[in-house]
Amino acid sequence: MTALFLGAFIIGALGSIHCVGMCGPLALSLPLVNNGRKSKTVSILLYNTGRVVTYSFFGALFGIIGKTFSLFGYQQWLSISLGALIILFLILPKKSKVFEKTNIIIHFFYKVRTRLGKLFQKRNYKSVFFIGLLNGLLPCGLVYMAVAGAVATASIVNSSLFMASFGLGTFPMMISVSYFGSFISLTARQKIKVAYPYLMFIMAFLLIVRGLGLGIPYISPANFPNMSHAILCH
Repeated sequence: MTALFLGAFIIGALGSIHCVGMCGPLALSLPLVNNGRKSKTVSILLYNTGRVVTYSFFGALFGIIGKTFSLFGYQQWLSISLGALIILFLILPKKSKVFEKTNIIIHFFYKVRTRLGKLFQKRNYKSVFFIGLLNGLLPCGLVYMAVAGAVATASIVNSSLFMASFGLGTFPMMISVSYFGSFISLTARQKIKVAYPYLMFIMAFLLIVRGLGLGIPYISPANFPNMSHAILCH
């Protein structure tokens, strides 16, 4: 299980370079209480902690789905299906984003951005923390990929911890951006953007291999933890 959380941390650490372009500007413009070093440090930590709290909530929420599939003995199929969906997302990026154009989704993200705008007008630690919470709700392919891995744990607690580990993995890069600005060149970011789909493909491949139950320790166990329980229930 430690290896699973370590994997989530690594995904967050490697993928956080992608976050520089997406969330970097927001992190650089946090409303500080004052210009002191202590105030800046506290604000940065609160902002990033808020993101991790939201990711952990996602983990718990989707962990319920994974747990439900596990109880009915479909955990392996769920893992394979999630891996296949990620691959489809990579192959058909335009098709996979159709849902984002629905009125409900557009309205939700509009509300989030409107609320973020109001929070940026306030200079207190509470608003900085809530900016982090709401930032975690904004659309991000990296977060979606991590959620897929979290669901496959088929445990509410483990799924939540998986997403927390993922969030902690993004800490070093995001804190560095907040302190030193956008220190990664545009050229470097473009190269990283090209490599990003390969990271997603590796994640998808591991999910599919895990679901196949090939008997490989940690990677593809022959028997999933809750399978015997599901059989006994029947």
